Amino acid sequence: MRHLPYFCRGEVVKGFGRGSKELGIPTANFSEQVVESFPSDISTGIYYGWACVGNGDVHKMVLSIGWNPFYKNIKKSVETHIIHTFKEDFYGEILSIVITGYIRPEKNFDSLEALISAIQEDIEEAKRQLDLPEHLKLKEDNFFHLPKGKIVNNH
Repeated sequence: MRHLPYFCRGEVVKGFGRGSKELGIPTANFSEQVVESFPSDISTGIYYGWACVGNGDVHKMVLSIGWNPFYKNIKKSVETHIIHTFKEDFYGEILSIVITGYIRPEKNFDSLEALISAIQEDIEEAKRQLDLPEHLKLKEDNFFHLPKGKIVNNH
């Protein structure tokens, strides 16, 4: 994919409320403005990379770009699942992500269980890929160090 690695930063906003509650897989959602700033020709689907909340630690992540066919969304969304357990929500914080690879296209599922199973497989694939040296080096990128008191969207 010619857009990768893709660097993005934006405020975490409330999403559909499904990730944690219905799926047991919490996601951090970007605002419509940040979603619209993504390259228009970036493929929808499931990606992996690195994520950092504020100036915190950098963690592995898996993310979905698209319309989530299972839920029949009418607006495109970018939902990041950070592979880490946070003690509390972080709405309003700045989320910095680096998308390093592509897992699969988005698709519909016959059941909620099938969707959850696919997401779990995506998480395992992301973990494997992000342990490779070519992806590991991006974990240390200076992009993850936010300048004090300065918020810059989309770079």
